Amino acid sequence: ASHMIVSLVEDYPNYMIINLDKLDYCASLKNLETISNKQNYKFIQGDICNSHFVKLLFETEKIDIVLHFAAQTHVDLSFVRAFEFTYVNVYGTHVLVSAAHEARVEKFIYVSTDEVYGGSLDKEFDESSPKQPTNPYASSKAAAECFVQSYWERYKFPAVITRSSNVYGPHQYPEKVIPKFISLLQHNRKCCIHGSGLQTRNFLYATDVVEAFLTVLKKGKPGEIYNIGTNFEMSVLQLAKELIQLIKETSSESEMESWVDYVNDRPTNDMRYPMKSEKIHGLGWRPKVPWKEGIKKTIDWYRENFHNWKNAEKALEPFPV
Repeated sequence: ASHMIVSLVEDYPNYMIINLDKLDYCASLKNLETISNKQNYKFIQGDICNSHFVKLLFETEKIDIVLHFAAQTHVDLSFVRAFEFTYVNVYGTHVLVSAAHEARVEKFIYVSTDEVYGGSLDKEFDESSPKQPTNPYASSKAAAECFVQSYWERYKFPAVITRSSNVYGPHQYPEKVIPKFISLLQHNRKCCIHGSGLQTRNFLYATDVVEAFLTVLKKGKPGEIYNIGTNFEMSVLQLAKELIQLIKETSSESEMESWVDYVNDRPTNDMRYPMKSEKIHGLGWRPKVPWKEGIKKTIDWYRENFHNWKNAEKALEPFPV
């Protein structure tokens, strides 16, 4: 979301961009230092689960477009904090969509995930595929989608839902796999791989996803769902090996293995999330940033900015502390 905010503030000087954030453990205002003093940017610390506060915010700020990124998002953590994920992701979304409807906003974009489809080895998901989530995080996002869709069905509230592949790049709290592996290796620690490491994920660079959201903002139709996907797919084990090659400058198999540590798998770990994105291609969006370029920028950023979070070291444990 920080990449989206920076893009909006810099490219739309006539709009006031309001950033509402609770500043949870994974947030860092350092990611927004480049725009913090801009006239058209305002940061408000607050909780989307506080209905009185959210209602007051819509009344006082005259908000006309909402991009709803706020969520608990770490799958591993969702197994141990399932009720918190339900509260923030489902109840928080209901509070926000209700206040936005009352304020008669022009557009409400709900940022969801490919994980609502559940895993698949071969069948590609399109926007009409059934939701079959397999973990508490994905279940909470799927339930929140239902609330958003119900406001479209009942009131024709101008909501749009996006479902994105895994996003990577600068600014991401290092609990997620790419910044986690980069940071572990940069601290001379091994990559911790859950289970076999043969699970694959599709990775999109942050600026490509910003372009997708801008496309949906301008051209997305109310009541519609848009997959934001990529054909670029890599197993977790292959990811670790590529990062070891780049950061430790080795290509010998035995030396690469010495930087890998296999740990127990999490309770469910979907093998793949293959997704069709023709619908958003029809609006004119496609990913542009090649993996080699995106991953180099990401590695360089973490070398300089790992301590943007006070508790970044906690994120490097194999499982949430």
